Amino acid sequence: MKTENVDILIIGAGPAGSLAAGLLRKQGRRVLVIEKEQFPRFSIGESLLPQSMEYIEAAGFLQDVVEAGFQYKNGAAFVRGDKHTNFDFRDKFSKGWGTTYQVQRADFDHVLIRAAEKAGAEVRFQHQVVAVEVSGEKPLVQVVSPDKEIYQVSAQFLLDASGFGRVLPRLLDLETPSAFPVRGAYFTHIEDHVAVGTFDRNKILITVHPEHVDVWFWTIPFSNGRCSVGVVAASEFLDQFPGTETQRLQAIIAQTPTLATLLEKAVWDTPARKLVGYAANVKSLHGKGFALLGNAGEFLDPVFSSGVTIAVKSASLAAAAIERAFRGEPVDWQLEYADPLRAGVDAFRSFVESWYSGGFQDVIFYPDQSPEVRKMITAILAGYAWDVRNPYVAQPQRLKTLEQVCAA
Repeated sequence: MKTENVDILIIGAGPAGSLAAGLLRKQGRRVLVIEKEQFPRFSIGESLLPQSMEYIEAAGFLQDVVEAGFQYKNGAAFVRGDKHTNFDFRDKFSKGWGTTYQVQRADFDHVLIRAAEKAGAEVRFQHQVVAVEVSGEKPLVQVVSPDKEIYQVSAQFLLDASGFGRVLPRLLDLETPSAFPVRGAYFTHIEDHVAVGTFDRNKILITVHPEHVDVWFWTIPFSNGRCSVGVVAASEFLDQFPGTETQRLQAIIAQTPTLATLLEKAVWDTPARKLVGYAANVKSLHGKGFALLGNAGEFLDPVFSSGVTIAVKSASLAAAAIERAFRGEPVDWQLEYADPLRAGVDAFRSFVESWYSGGFQDVIFYPDQSPEVRKMITAILAGYAWDVRNPYVAQPQRLKTLEQVCAA
């Protein structure tokens, strides 16, 4: 069996893997990306947050993304019954990007990995990692090629950006149950035929079920007249509807008048899909010679579109730690990677938990909002969950007090 040697081996060519590759190529590292799928390929997580633009720019991919022609995004709109509210991400507490894009991930992920290739990373599609050994001096990975050839790659460092594939957590027994309840989602892409002026295509639309505060829908408009539409709920709620995934999604939307009216002329031309039990966690985000990026480490929930932002933030932190390691400096991966990453994830977690209990919904629909507090909340909705100058990031428990005020 032949063995190849590289500086960095990255498993997965999604946003975390692509941006890590771009950042590491800027350091001059020899980077190999192994991806089991052939791109472009379908994925969800289509509404980006402005914070992610900082890392896209740092990797050198900004021009590629801008020129791809994705749908401009400047905020989020929320609807619950007769209550409506909009958040403009440009009017936020934290400094930085206030706009971003809503993207069909097949195209977006393809743009990013091609940018990584242009930067000098080697990418092998339809190659699959089947075994990993991390007890030696360097990580050793066994890979199967499309023609079933087995070969090994020895790397100075290994990054798992495999997303829901969670390659290293499975192979190294790192998985641990998530504390989140088991939820599921039905989702698809449609030709929306929404009349001009009735829908702000520059914002993601989050709609709450009129009777169930923990059931919500996303409507993400794209630049080509299509939308991503999905519903998220506890599995018990989803399972009560008969028929195909498409019929179930349509039936739940029919229970929600504002969304049903908005999509009444839509063409349902793509079969819906189902994803259940997506929340995930691991025992550790790093180990000897390896680190877990993005969803490979932890996935919370799609409600605030935090997945891609967490992924690219993890890529940035990992690339910075690797740069110091190659300079011969000691690196504490817990203090310099895992702890900072989890700090932002935990801030998001507080808001996700509050959303499903209904408390955060009371906050965002509160009619007499403080402009200063609104800017702080907007910053977190825009992805700035690592800005500790924001009181609701530094002390997420403050949200409980805010909930009580708004509920009263």
